[in-house]
Amino acid sequence: MTTIDHWWDVHGEGEPLVLLHPGGADSRAFDGNLEGLSAAFRTYRFDRRGQGRTPDPGGPITFDAMTEDAAGFIETVVGEPAHVVGHSIGAPVGLLLAQRRPDLVRSLVFSEGVFHFGGWKPGVLDPLPEDVLDFLGGLYAEVSPHGADHWPSVWERLDAEHRRAPALATNDLAAIAAPALLMFADTEGEVRWEHVHAMHDALPDAQLAVVPGTGHGLLADKPDLCNRLITDFLRER
Repeated sequence: MTTIDHWWDVHGEGEPLVLLHPGGADSRAFDGNLEGLSAAFRTYRFDRRGQGRTPDPGGPITFDAMTEDAAGFIETVVGEPAHVVGHSIGAPVGLLLAQRRPDLVRSLVFSEGVFHFGGWKPGVLDPLPEDVLDFLGGLYAEVSPHGADHWPSVWERLDAEHRRAPALATNDLAAIAAPALLMFADTEGEVRWEHVHAMHDALPDAQLAVVPGTGHGLLADKPDLCNRLITDFLRER
């Protein structure tokens, strides 16, 4: 796998907390959560390969590669096991990290993601509307080292991966020891409720939080409430 230098920053003091952003976006997705979380934890953000300010090494952008990247980031930058918060596509990256490198994950917050790609609600994996693609492309163009014209290539590879992964089974979840907080939207979420409950039942140590009045972007919809849920859960650990 190609080794790349990730863009990253760190805020606050205390136990380490690593944030994993949504697919096709970047770490700015956590701007509304950063102040609250960094008041309690030493909070790291990094842009995953080919996204945001991190260069695109070319080739497929797979969950395997993103999970290895996250492990390398914790080992080389954080320097000790960390709490991990993942949102949307960042959530299964965190879950795979907890499965494959339990030595690096103290606990996991899994927000509006899936453990198997079949868990998305019907229509979620349909081609994105042009206005949404344009919005994501605009975010990419603001910070990418490659410029706006490179965005379609990045999205094509991300989209292809989202349609076939992750692909864990419930017996895989049963072997994940890290304490987990599962956070999902109450009305406008993108994950099937059967999938949510199957995950809650299968993980050995999991709590479920349904965040009222939120959609798929629940961390941005209600940042203060979500920060409180995350902070309380992690402090218990």
